[in-house]
Amino acid sequence: MAVMVIPDVGTVRRRIGQAVFGMVAGPEGPDNRARIHDTPGPRWFSDDRPIRRVHADASMFVGGLRALLLQSLHPLAMAGVAEHSDYRGDPWGRLARTSTFLAETTFGTATDAQRAVDRVRGIHRRVRGTSPDGRAYHATDPHLLEWVHIAEIDSFLRAHQLYGAEPLDRRGCDDYVADTARVAMALGVPDPPRTGRELGERIETYRPELKSTAAAREAARFLLLTPPLPLLARAPYAVLATTSVAMLPSWARAPLWLPYLPPVEATVVRGSGRLLVGGIRWALAPGRSDTAASRSDTAPRRSDSPARR
Repeated sequence: MAVMVIPDVGTVRRRIGQAVFGMVAGPEGPDNRARIHDTPGPRWFSDDRPIRRVHADASMFVGGLRALLLQSLHPLAMAGVAEHSDYRGDPWGRLARTSTFLAETTFGTATDAQRAVDRVRGIHRRVRGTSPDGRAYHATDPHLLEWVHIAEIDSFLRAHQLYGAEPLDRRGCDDYVADTARVAMALGVPDPPRTGRELGERIETYRPELKSTAAAREAARFLLLTPPLPLLARAPYAVLATTSVAMLPSWARAPLWLPYLPPVEATVVRGSGRLLVGGIRWALAPGRSDTAASRSDTAPRRSDSPARR
């Protein structure tokens, strides 16, 4: 009689974690992880800074998708992505590169962080063209760089406050925005916001420029409905997508033709999102508690987000 062997919980956890890590970090993930976290040297951010807590949490999965949807609403920024990014043909490669950049600037040595910024600025110098409405764009434009930055940081922070293991207090939120300003300035944003209030005000100043475009709606459909995923990953991803959409304000959903159902989002979606993010955290942090683990004051923090892993 055949005997069914049931894997133990630790094995299941490790396999899920490896699968998620491989999808997000790419084939070079293990080598990048060792280089970023184990190379000695000074870093842009000390171990106790809020940017490390936020970028080391599994809530980044939800925040990252929300950021892409919000960023797509600027026609010039979206034109650059549509014409110069292979997000349809190689979405996981793009995700791995973004994840590595976040890890290098947040957790890596100062040398690695600056090298990562220089690499991105070199790419930006080549990204230029004309949008469908006839306006010229260039990825080095400080105005466009700031929009991409604030949409991203607002999304990461909101996701962390809703789904993070250790949400920040008000001062911590302000300090997080200030930390990220360091990276934004290195990328070419002259005066990024440095408090939560300034971040909200800055987003409001961009709202007259945001609108629905065919490229933005197409990107939303791809990101939410048709990303290339194995069968077993589709249900969890559907929860991730729904949770990300639920964090968008109503004014950002209408241009993307996305639904707005506050009662359901505040109950069912919020609960499902917490279960999903908690599950990701569990899978990516084997042997640790659900809160992010830290090492010594001189060692880079290790935890469970795509930036960390």
